Order: sequence, then C-alpha cells, then structure tokens
Amino acid sequence: MNLLDEKIKNIATEIAEKNNFFIVDFVARGSNNSKIYEVFIDGERDISADDCADVSRDINTLLELLPDSKTIARLDVSSPGVDRPLKYLKQYSKHINRKFEVSYKDGGNTQKISAKLRGINGEDLVFASKNQEVIINYKNIIKAKVIISFS
Repeated sequence: MNLLDEKIKNIATEIAEKNNFFIVDFVARGSNNSKIYEVFIDGERDISADDCADVSRDINTLLELLPDSKTIARLDVSSPGVDRPLKYLKQYSKHINRKFEVSYKDGGNTQKISAKLRGINGEDLVFASKNQEVIINYKNIIKAKVIISFS
C-alpha cells in the first residue's frame, strides 16, 4: 500500500469510528492515475444505505483536501454483505439467533458446523446444533458466515 492509500485508509477509519462503525475491509485498486477505493464498514447494529452514504460523504469531504485527490477515480462505501465471512468478534452480536456455517480449530483438528448463534460470553460464542450446545472461542474460528434463510 502506498502513502496515498494509507492516508485514505486512515481517513476512512477515522470517519467510520466517528459514526460508530468500523472498517472490515479496505481495497485500493487501479493505476496510480486512476485509483478506486472500496471501504467496507460494519457495526454492532445493522447498517443502512443512508449510513454508507453519510460515511462516504464525510470521507469525500476530507479527501478533497488532499493535494493528490485528483488521482481518486471512485470511492465506494458499503456494508460487507452476507457473502463475506465475519472478521471481528463485535460483528457477531447483531447476528444472535441467526444460523451460521462455522469452521473452527478444535485441538489439532478443523471442525465444521452449521448452527444457530445463541449467545456470546466474553470471547466464547455459544451455538446450538442438533439439540446440543457448542461453545467456540472466537480465536479458534477459521471462517464464519451467516446463512441467509428465506423461510
């Protein structure tokens, strides 16, 4: 990541935090003359399109002050969407009672379950799977995705 990319990531992080969100992913792509930035924000509550627009507007206001802002072709701010795995513990709280597909380390083995998130105790996530409770420490999760159900 070059210096401009770092500046923009820092601005995006500051603005996201000011709006009670956090950055889940930051992507810089394109040529040095025409950069595209994608900022994925999340929070402990659901994010609306208006939230993304507000964060985008605030970031753009600060970007216009940068001397090399002319090289920025586009800035996209969005929520991570359901297709992206959760990265941070603080993302889980809004998904209690939703079904997950989770890969995790259990001793020396990798396990995979499909289960409903029932609660969070510190760094332990409590899942219900086939009438049994499975407790997984957040640090042992390899990948966790919310499974969307239309029933």
